[in-house]
Formats: sequence, C-alpha cells, structure tokens
Amino acid sequence: MIQTKLDSYVASGNLVLLKAKLLVSSQEIPADLTIRIGDSIFPLHKAVMVPKCGYIRRAVAAATKDPSATVELDLSSIPGGADAFEKAARYCYGANFEITASNAAALRCAAAFLDMHADDLPRRVDDFLAQSALRSLPTAVAVLRSCEPLLRGADDLLRRAADAVALRICNEALFPTRSPPGWWTAELAALSPASFQKVETALRCRHADPHLLASAASAYAELALAEVLADPAGAGDDDHRQKVESVVEVLPSGADAPIPAAFLCRLLHAAVAIEASHKTCRDLELRVAAVLDQATAPDLLAVALDAAGERVTNTDTVRRVIAAFVERHAAPESGGGRSRRASMSGGRSVSELDAAGAMERVAKTVDEVAAEMATEESLAISKFVGVAGAVPKEARPSHDCLYRAVDIYLKTHPELDEIEREKVCSVMDPLRLSYQARLHASQNKRLPLQAVLSALYYDQLKLRSAATEEDDGSSAAGKARAQARADAALARENEALRSELARMRAYVSGMQQQPSKGSGSSSPAPAPKKASFLGTVSRTLSRLNPFRGHHGWGKDTASSIAADGRRHSNTTHVVKPKRRRFSIS
Repeated sequence: MIQTKLDSYVASGNLVLLKAKLLVSSQEIPADLTIRIGDSIFPLHKAVMVPKCGYIRRAVAAATKDPSATVELDLSSIPGGADAFEKAARYCYGANFEITASNAAALRCAAAFLDMHADDLPRRVDDFLAQSALRSLPTAVAVLRSCEPLLRGADDLLRRAADAVALRICNEALFPTRSPPGWWTAELAALSPASFQKVETALRCRHADPHLLASAASAYAELALAEVLADPAGAGDDDHRQKVESVVEVLPSGADAPIPAAFLCRLLHAAVAIEASHKTCRDLELRVAAVLDQATAPDLLAVALDAAGERVTNTDTVRRVIAAFVERHAAPESGGGRSRRASMSGGRSVSELDAAGAMERVAKTVDEVAAEMATEESLAISKFVGVAGAVPKEARPSHDCLYRAVDIYLKTHPELDEIEREKVCSVMDPLRLSYQARLHASQNKRLPLQAVLSALYYDQLKLRSAATEEDDGSSAAGKARAQARADAALARENEALRSELARMRAYVSGMQQQPSKGSGSSSPAPAPKKASFLGTVSRTLSRLNPFRGHHGWGKDTASSIAADGRRHSNTTHVVKPKRRRFSIS
C-alpha cells in the first residue's frame, strides 16, 4: 500500500514534497537502488532518483526490465566523488544542504554527470557562482582550487574561475582594497601549477601589465616553493623535485613578464641543488641569462655555491649562464643588424649602445664573482679561467677588476708553477690596465715573468703613444696655418724675383747698346769690370731665389746670364727656369 502511495506521488509530480528522512528511515519502503562510489554505499529509491537523474534512469533501464527488482550501480567515476553525489541525492530527496565556494564546482559537475539538466540544481549553482563565489578574490581562488581534482565537466568552470581571479588581481593592482597592496599574492599560493597557468592566460587576455604578471608569477613561485628555497639541501626528494619542475614549466617567458634576476638566481640554485631535470635547469639558465645585466655579484655567486651555500661547486652552471648571455648579445652584431641610419652616420644604434652597456655591466659583475670564487682553495684553474674568460676581453674597458681577481687566485694558490700562473693570467690583457694597476703588476712577485714584462712593455708603449697623440693633437691645427703662411711667403718671393729679373734684363740690354753709340772710341770697355758687375747681379739673384739649391735652378740661370755678357751678343738670350710651384713664367 505504501508503494502504491509512493507511485501516486511520482505520477502526480509531488514527490519532491516527501521528506528524505521519512523515505530513508522508513522500514516500510525498502531501498531498491544501491549506488556504490568507492568505499561509500548509498541505499536509495528508484522512484526518487530515476525522475531526477537521466544517467541513473538509463542505467537502471539497461540493468533490468523488472521495475521492482533491486539495482546496484557503480558511480565511482562521478566528478566530486561521494561527497558531491551525496549532496545531489539530498537535493533529489528535497533535503537542505549548503552550496559553498569549495563544493560548488564539484556539485555542478556531478549534476552534469547525472544528467540533471532538466532540473534547477545546475541553475542554482550557476547563480551562486555568479552572485557570490566569483565576486571576491579569495572565494574565486577557492572555486578555482576546487576545480583541480575534477576530471570532466570542469573546463568551463576553470575558465570562468581563472578569469574571475585575473579580474580581481587587476582591480587590486589599480585600486587596492586592503593593506599591504600586495596582499593578493598570498592567495595564489594555494593553486596548483596548472591552475596558475590558467590565471596567467587570463591575465594576458586582459592585457595586464607585464610587471603585474611578473609579480604574480614570482610571488606564486616563491610561496609555492618556500620550503625548497629555504633549505635546498633538505629538499631533495622526488616530491620537491617534481614540484620545482612543474612550477618552472608554467612561469611566463621573459618577453611577457620580466621576472627579477635575483629570484631567478635563487630558483636556479635550488633546482641545481635538488638535482632537477636537465630541461628545468637549462630553462632557468636561459632565463637568468636574459636578465643577467640586472643581476648583482651576490646573485650570480649564489648560483655557484653548493646546497649549503658554503663552497663553490657549480662553476659550470655560472659559465653556461654567462656564455648564453654573451651569445644572446653577440647575435645581432654578427647578423649585420645595424640600422641604416647608424651605418651611414658612422655611429652605433641605440640597441647596440644598450647591448654594449649591458655587456660592460655583466663583465664587471663577472669580475667581482671571479674575485670571490678565487678564494676557494679547491677551485681548479680551468674552472676559474672558464668563468673569468667567459666574457670577451674587449667587453671590459678596463681590466683592473679582472687583475684583482687574478691576483687573489694567485695569492690563494701559491704552489702554482710558472706555466700554471701564465694560464691564470691569460684571461686579462695588460694593455687594458690602468697606470696604477700596471705599476702594481710590474712589482707583483706573484705574477709570472711574462706578465710582468708585458706590463712594463705596454706601460712604455702607452706612454709613448700618449705623448705622440698629444703632440699630434696640439699641432694639427697649427700645421694648416703654417702651411698657409709658407705658401703666401713663397708667392711673395716669386713676385719679387720676377721684378728683379725684369730690372736686370733692362740693365744688361743698356750695357750692350753703349759700344754701338760710342763706335769712334778705339779701346773697348774692360771685360773684367763687366764680369765683376754681372757676378754681382748673379749673386743678388741667387740670394733672392727661394729655390736655391734645388736642382741647380738658380746656378744655371746666373751662369747663362754671365755667358751672354761675355759674348757681347746683340741678341739677349736668357735660359728660362723650369716650372716650379707658385712660379710665374
């Protein structure tokens, strides 16, 4: 009779008015549907569950054709497990239950799995999410975290929850609602790497500031790996190793978010200490190389230390980081990437200047790190040279800091022979030392003889070059003025010579005409007196000639004139000089 009454409630659609306590506890209506989920067993009634759940209706129909037979179903694959199914069953029986941020996603996925779309349970969960759970950052993070164990049906909820978290982060960055302003970073520590990656994607879709994305990523990694970063030596198990690898894998790229170099160096040190995978370590090495010009000497030195932070052991890691940085900045120059404007002007583009400045900063940092590493007694020469020589010599405007590192290494290792000391000194160039450093090197007994001689030789070479450059620089402008004055004086002397030749020709012509006028005289003028006069004229012309002594130009002219005078020729014949610079014919 009770079964008949229950069937009548089902037919009339008023089954929901029955109380779950009456149906379950009543001994008069035995359970005819058993649901097994893992170790949990739920004795239920087909008359209650079948109308509400399409999945159970189809499963019962496929299990038996007898409506009164007891059916047992295994729903271990339901999202949310036994807890989510219990709340869905309570809803079917009309019992009260609470929807929270931690169970809303599981309940929504369980309702989708049971095919309860025709009922208002999914709608009630969606309303709760939209009006309450996703309205604040902590509850949105709780919803996102509750979606992590769900295998199916949670993709849409993951997207919605991640977008809600990203929206709240952007709002907090612009308009903080709590103090301190970065309080929201602690909320992200509860997320798994996969969920945090969803948040990263949502932040990019919302065009969040790169620095905001970098702050979120570095804060999440630091909080999620707090135990590993605090004590790398005691965190070498597989769980910590897997966690580090998964967190590094979801970090944003340097182009999207410039993560601070100091934190990346700490993370690389922890990854090396716990012996993370080669892929993870290489990824971190490239990340550190991308921002190496922002790292300090203690940051880079921390990478070289062991897990306890006491001894220098990871020099190969430091060398690879420096080599990656050098290769990264040398690629544009080798590829001919100079701008056309810079090439035409003979200068360097802004990117080249930035690259040169970054290289100088890294070279200074490497020199400081090499000086600290040089105090390690067990450090091999190849390790020291590998780190100190990873930066090209020409990248350093001065090698004083590098000389200091070399001197410290030689002082720490006094047992080295001459060849080994020369190998240590091969990383520096004595020509790039300052005068004080060369003076110190010339008196340094720890340096090999070749290095001392190089310092002395280059010191003298620099002094001579500096003196020559100073003389050249001071007389360069004066040379042009002196040359101009010499050219003007030469032109004036040529003009004076031309006038003197004209007067001499007129005088000689008059002397030749005197015998013809006084033809009645029997005795000619004495020749020696004429020769003496012509010699005087010749000497005068020789003194006026600016080209005297050059190719015998003045001598030939004077002798020709004297010969003409002695011949008493009626025709005056003067040998013209060869054409000279600034001469007038």
